[in-house]
Amino acid sequence: MRVRLLRIALVTAAALPMTAMTADQSFGTDADVAYSQQLWEAMAEQGLVGEEALMSTPYEGQHPHGAVLDTIDTTFTLDDNTGELIIKRNYGGEGVSKTAVANEPGEWLQSVTVMYRRDGYDADNADWFWVKYQPDGSPATNPKGMPLAGRVAKGADQGCIACHQAAPGGDYVYNHDRF
Repeated sequence: MRVRLLRIALVTAAALPMTAMTADQSFGTDADVAYSQQLWEAMAEQGLVGEEALMSTPYEGQHPHGAVLDTIDTTFTLDDNTGELIIKRNYGGEGVSKTAVANEPGEWLQSVTVMYRRDGYDADNADWFWVKYQPDGSPATNPKGMPLAGRVAKGADQGCIACHQAAPGGDYVYNHDRF
């Protein structure tokens, strides 16, 4: 009996750090994935994503987003939340250029990354909801198969939140300090 209790205690103790890490880095939950799908559908209805999406002028990008980018920045309402929405389309591939993307964006699109500010969602990180989509609107996944939606890599040394925490102005946005 004593050996069995000791085994249970060891298994429980070994599981604690993983449980704490998962709680701190909570992303890719069923609720996050469902919300990301709802967000994609609403953005598509407004012509912000999809084959006929409104497009900005392509510009040179950098890792991890893509060699060429185009960014749409607006205020957006989904259900009862109105917040800032930043859509960054990430283009790449052999021979990609700003001109090639402007002429044939669908041929070069590799992913779509989105930041959407949701009131009360994650006060630790300015209430941003993060999601990386495949070109078809399905959530991309990390190497471990976790959907990249929600509080992506919260508490980690790398990832959306870790990188964007360094943006000037404390707004998690690199291109301006408007918030």
